Amino acid sequence: MTSAAPPLPAGPHAPAGTPPAPEQGAAAWRAQPVTHYENFPVASWLCPPALRAPIAAIYGFARTADDLADEGDATPAERLAALAEYGKELHRVAAGHPPGVRWAAVFGPLQGAMRDHALPVPLLADLLSAFTQDIVRTAGGLTYADRDGLLDYCRRSANPVGRLLLHLYGIHDARALARSDAICTALQLINFWQDFSVDLPRGRHYLADADLARFGVERALLQRQPLDPRARALVADAAAWARALMDEGAPLVHQVPGRMGWELRLVVQGGLRILDKVEALRGGSLIRRPVLGGWDWMRMMVRAVAM
Repeated sequence: MTSAAPPLPAGPHAPAGTPPAPEQGAAAWRAQPVTHYENFPVASWLCPPALRAPIAAIYGFARTADDLADEGDATPAERLAALAEYGKELHRVAAGHPPGVRWAAVFGPLQGAMRDHALPVPLLADLLSAFTQDIVRTAGGLTYADRDGLLDYCRRSANPVGRLLLHLYGIHDARALARSDAICTALQLINFWQDFSVDLPRGRHYLADADLARFGVERALLQRQPLDPRARALVADAAAWARALMDEGAPLVHQVPGRMGWELRLVVQGGLRILDKVEALRGGSLIRRPVLGGWDWMRMMVRAVAM
């Protein structure tokens, strides 16, 4: 089958998908640069140099899996088969086997991060579980009955990333983990509310049935113009939910030391700035995707200093 993920360069001067020569060893692997649009920095200059490679490796693993799940023209069956193979490769490299050719540029750096930092493999596997769920639910046109179901999805699709980062920082206390979960769930929800105009036409439904019923909104009419005032109120309520979660988790920035704490401040502010834009559109994100521009990043930096 054809992979839905874009080809990734394997190393200096190497063709895409080609592993380094055996004599180069594991040190030849380099995590790939961040090329997707994101609402927040990933392994930026604020990140301590020693942690940039493992963070980029985790990001590359998650980003490639996400692309397998929903980019390109593959069928749902092909996507599921690719993710299943991807999951097998995760457990192979976790067991110490050398990466296979297909995703060598992803699993080479990840294996190094696993070895050097003892990354918890179940957290990485949770991400694949969530992406698989996305494929199945989208193919079946399924919706979430209530917010609990959506939160369970976020527990696997987003929260593992924050927990992996805290693991790298050596932070393991329960309060920090709970705050990290709140931030990551908020970021996932914010991404949903940002992407209504893209997701709804593709049959991806992240507004829960119970919330639509509470506001008296029919799902099929969410994008009808002019927008129904009830649909606008529904989006405002969803945004308020995400903001409350972000506020709950935001004190974590004071638990993460040094430069990483500053990068986390920008992560939080990136999510909040997108929420500002969602709220300013008054439901218009149902038909128009808000994104961050240069001035938004300046505002985020100012707000980050004030946290």
